[in-house]
Amino acid sequence: MALVVKSVEGKSAIVTGAGSGINLSFAKLLLENGCNVLIADLALRPEAQAVVNQHSANPSSSSRAVFQKTDVTDWTQLERMFEVAEREFGDIDIVCPGAGVYEPDWSNFWRPPGTPESRDSPFGSRYALVDINLTHPIRTTQLAISHFLRCRKTNPNSPKYIVHISSVAGQIPLMATPIYAATKHAINGLVRSLAKLDAEFGIRVTAVAPGVIKTPLWTDHPEKLRMVDEKVDEWVTPEEVAQVMLALVQQNEVSEVIGDTKGVEGKMIPVQGGTILEVSKSVREVNAFNDPGPVGRAGTTVAHAKVVEDEIFSLLSQTG
Repeated sequence: MALVVKSVEGKSAIVTGAGSGINLSFAKLLLENGCNVLIADLALRPEAQAVVNQHSANPSSSSRAVFQKTDVTDWTQLERMFEVAEREFGDIDIVCPGAGVYEPDWSNFWRPPGTPESRDSPFGSRYALVDINLTHPIRTTQLAISHFLRCRKTNPNSPKYIVHISSVAGQIPLMATPIYAATKHAINGLVRSLAKLDAEFGIRVTAVAPGVIKTPLWTDHPEKLRMVDEKVDEWVTPEEVAQVMLALVQQNEVSEVIGDTKGVEGKMIPVQGGTILEVSKSVREVNAFNDPGPVGRAGTTVAHAKVVEDEIFSLLSQTG
């Protein structure tokens, strides 16, 4: 198969959660390649504000960035996000429902509703973690497909893309963060279930499944950093994940080698609807059946997971 590259220049995108981390890196990469981006998040970290400023006030920029304050758990705000993007850019070509959280104490399996740490109401019948990590990507995908099908009536030959953020947690059991793992397993199922939209309607739904990423999701949480041993575990950078996300949009094949290969040629992985690419220190396709998993791959390990597991067992041993 010959490598085919379709530029994102002149296209437009919506990226949720792009106020920081992987999604900010993806938004920045899209902008640098001439793609307009609506950044939807509750707030912007300083580095994200700088990106918006650069691409909103600079008349020489080939692309525009627009920030839309969005609570992704509110469906009305998700609909508003699409309305603003259409008003600002016209047709939308790329949607990344990337906003997500790990498993904070305020919405956590081991600190359930009604405990001091939890902000999930015992009377609310909702886990905020599930609403952010799973319900929001599902609803955003529905809205994206609806928008894409309307656009198809006037421009039937324009391919469209939805890129989800899964995780290696979507392949393995995680005692420390079972709800988070459940949401990422579900994202994998969603992406694979929508694979046939690619051939039928030109809507390619894919996902990246990152390993241990050096983003605020980890670095702002000392309780999570205790699981990482920097002498043993390797960080994957947000920029490396963003490169693969861009390739899922622009290319029909993705190299298993990330970044500066120094002449090393890796195997090319075919890309189509339903493709899920694990991003550690290299790239690997995650298959639905008989997949070997990420075990032993650089960038997927946390050496001290047992520290958090022991804390859980201690919690469960307490009276009440």
